[in-house]
Amino acid sequence: MPSRVKRGALDDMHRRIAGALTGPVTKWIVLAGWLALFVVGSTFAQKLTDVQNNEAASWLPESAESTRALDRLSQFQDEEDIPTSVVYHREGGLTEADYAAIAEDATRIGEMDGVVPGSGGLPPVAFPTDEAAGQQIGLVSEDGEVAVVQTTFNFGPEGWNALPEVGEELNDIAALEDGGEVYVAGPGGQAITASAVFEGIDGTLLLAALAVVVVILLFTYRSPVLWALPIFCAVVGLMCSQGLIYLLARYADLTVNGQSQAILSVLVIGAGTDYALLLVARYREELRRREDRHEAMGFALHRAAPAIIASGSTVAIGMLCLMLAEMNSTAGLGPVAAIGIVVTILVMLTLLPALLVVTGRWVFWPFRPAFGSEEPTTTGIWARLGDRISRRPRRVWIGTAVVLAIASLGVLGMNQAPLATEDQYTKTFDSVTGQQLLAEHGPGDDSSPIQVVTDSAHADAVVDSLDQVEGIGPVNDQIPPVDGVQYIEVGTTLDPTSPEAADQVEEVRGAVHSVEGADVLVGGAAALTLDMAEASARDNLVIIPVILLVVLIILMVLLRSLLSPLLLIGTVVLSYGAAMGLSALIFDALGFAGTDPSFPLFVFVFLVALGIDYNIFLMSRVREETPEHGTRRASLIALASTGGVITSAGLVLAATFGVLGTIPMVSLAEIGIAVALGVVIDTFVVRAVLVTALNLDVGPPIWWPSRLDRPRDPSRVSAGESEKSVV
Repeated sequence: MPSRVKRGALDDMHRRIAGALTGPVTKWIVLAGWLALFVVGSTFAQKLTDVQNNEAASWLPESAESTRALDRLSQFQDEEDIPTSVVYHREGGLTEADYAAIAEDATRIGEMDGVVPGSGGLPPVAFPTDEAAGQQIGLVSEDGEVAVVQTTFNFGPEGWNALPEVGEELNDIAALEDGGEVYVAGPGGQAITASAVFEGIDGTLLLAALAVVVVILLFTYRSPVLWALPIFCAVVGLMCSQGLIYLLARYADLTVNGQSQAILSVLVIGAGTDYALLLVARYREELRRREDRHEAMGFALHRAAPAIIASGSTVAIGMLCLMLAEMNSTAGLGPVAAIGIVVTILVMLTLLPALLVVTGRWVFWPFRPAFGSEEPTTTGIWARLGDRISRRPRRVWIGTAVVLAIASLGVLGMNQAPLATEDQYTKTFDSVTGQQLLAEHGPGDDSSPIQVVTDSAHADAVVDSLDQVEGIGPVNDQIPPVDGVQYIEVGTTLDPTSPEAADQVEEVRGAVHSVEGADVLVGGAAALTLDMAEASARDNLVIIPVILLVVLIILMVLLRSLLSPLLLIGTVVLSYGAAMGLSALIFDALGFAGTDPSFPLFVFVFLVALGIDYNIFLMSRVREETPEHGTRRASLIALASTGGVITSAGLVLAATFGVLGTIPMVSLAEIGIAVALGVVIDTFVVRAVLVTALNLDVGPPIWWPSRLDRPRDPSRVSAGESEKSVV
């Protein structure tokens, strides 16, 4: 009895707090406060792209060999140097006029702002009549079809942000007449492409995500007005979270890149709309039971807030688990996403309720929930589905689980290897074409060499060890040593992002590390790619189990049970496996060459953290109804009452993540496709069918060892609502 009294007092306190937030006066205070934060947050949010760091080297941990090599190489090169290649191509061979134009371009490139002295700007020369003359203008392929002029830019710590303007200037300078082609490649060209890919990404994604959400909300609410409130609140949440993230990136060294900003936008819009759908649905229920809208919102907020807070907390904590990653880019996404979710929860539990009570019942027009009217969900499609499942629940959940398990087998055919440059984008960019020309024609581009750094005493032995590595280019060991450290450049014609380049780095490392007593490190662009793949593989093995454990603990606390959380975790993992398996088939059909090494982890954290939301929404309602109706009847009531809103929420989230496919980057498109597919599976199959069938089959033991598993007072069960009457 004392525990019941304590819970009752706690419920009364929560109800009073919920009512106070939406009172006749406080609703205006809440509204004014958020509008002020929205204005301030939007000001800082517009600057978020200014603090992005899309440089691949900054994504790795300090412990990676390529990162340690960069530190030692600082004596020989500035870490802010950006090697850049301008690639000239003419089918059938470059002409005399082409060589003259290239020589003139080389001089003009050498005069550009930011060019490191001595790294470019070669003097004009006559049309080459032999190989030696050809080398004077840069590097020329043996077939004479490709030439490359190389230079290095350095704009200091903010240099990568200056590259878009560099790309425009290079395009203005470099040109060939009569069908000749010019491309900017190398690390500089790839950075220019990355800038183009993510340029305006926030605005584009925001508009696309909002467009699909508006369409879904119009169908869900069938109101020309109501949809605007969740949309406005989602935008407020996004702007405020972006503003806060900007301040943390600017003054607290939070890592933000184009990928994390893109994911933040779709996550806040999708998850925020989900929370809004749940609250509005519960508010509409209460408006049918209570005449005063302030009282109705107080009860709705009291009932819906725990599920929303639990769901949001699960997502936020799951995202924070990413901070355990070795990859700085992955670790940085954790707090970025968590901040977005926490701010969005605050908005949806304060600003949205205030707006709803300010506008009143008319906002639901033309289907206003009149006081005393019948709740339509009791006889809707989800109520009928629950009735059909209840006839043979065990057969339903076993059959569903088997189908999902079979779908999971597709993951065996998924190619999880680093994507080469030409495979990273869904459309062709100049840097990709230029890199392909360099690889195909082999003019000896040395903008991305394998970099070896060792102690001077063992330099000769290290150089000799490289003789056993096949396929490498010239070895340059003539760079003067500094303070007993020798820098050795190993030439390569391979695309530094390709699997072949990673294999070559492993061979070089195996050779040089075999030199006894040598303090040697291997770095460079290809080494960075290899180390990122290895760090991502480690993160997958470490973080996925941690997220599972964290989510399991949250579910145990929320549901006060051991058995039901274990079953729910199992269903979400099964949903993840099915999504990955089907995604592998889709990627193959779309012609994607592989998946980014971090792909499994990103998809897992989003599907588990977000997918568990719908189970929380459902099971919270089951738990709420169980004391009155029993577990089995409560399961059918919960499915009938939450089916529509959860389905709408799933469609919203799937559509917003699907918007990632509009970005011409394979890794983001793959994440969007897999998460969208997983959410649809989780919404329509796992939550509606599998979980409901399990609840009906297991019955009261689902709550073991909590009080709900014990025999109830028969007087509390209304006629016709016994446990046996629904199966």
